[in-house]
Amino acid sequence: MGKLNDRIAVITGGARGMGAATARLFASEGAKVVIADILEEGKALAQEIGSERAMFVHLDVTSEESWALLDSTVRAQFGVARVLVNNAGIVCYGEVIHQDYRELERVLRINVCGSFLGIKTLAPGMIAAGGGSIVNISSEVGLIAHNGLGAYAASKWAVRGMSKAAALELSHRGVRVNSVHPGPINTPMANPNGLPASEIDEMHRALPLSRAGQPEEVARATLFLASDDASYVTGAEFAVDGGMSAGIYLNYLPGTPDDKKARREEDR
Repeated sequence: MGKLNDRIAVITGGARGMGAATARLFASEGAKVVIADILEEGKALAQEIGSERAMFVHLDVTSEESWALLDSTVRAQFGVARVLVNNAGIVCYGEVIHQDYRELERVLRINVCGSFLGIKTLAPGMIAAGGGSIVNISSEVGLIAHNGLGAYAASKWAVRGMSKAAALELSHRGVRVNSVHPGPINTPMANPNGLPASEIDEMHRALPLSRAGQPEEVARATLFLASDDASYVTGAEFAVDGGMSAGIYLNYLPGTPDDKKARREEDR
């Protein structure tokens, strides 16, 4: 028996990247998955998984009407969703003093308001059905910060905080709420130019795990939180970031990997 046997799971941003990996994994664990995305390529993924286990629903996460239509469509075809993965998101780069305000608004609408509307729309059905699990995909940038990512950091810290508030409000009603904080993951959003994995890994040698992550690695953490394996977990934040949020190496102190010490010598 799978970890999500016969549960209905809505995955936003499910057409590609971490969302697609999560949809495939959930389906393999017995769930009926709803691939919710503004990208029509989600239809092909639903066909790949099979009509008995997957359906595609066009969703604009910033639209309350679009969420209501998704809820009614899912109920009619599969039933009440008991799992929600708020994965849809975008990123933009720029210094705060040079950031276009409209870019900030767009990032907040999709990353924050999209998650808010997902919870608001689907949590009542979960409560009525006896419980459920909501997993909000934040970021390691929601735990720490990086230059050039002010707007994105603002949105992901907001998702982190909203997850905790929702956990307080919903857990006693049977709905657990947690957040996942991926680090650099090799997805179309993070790697739009399709660079080879070896090049992406080389960019992240400074991490404790010395590489970028794969979408499937985030999906497995999400599966844990969505399943009964995490029955006593709510309001938690799970970093899947190769150790990025743990800290940085100080090459002059013990415990620094040998290759990083060697690079310091080369830099001299």
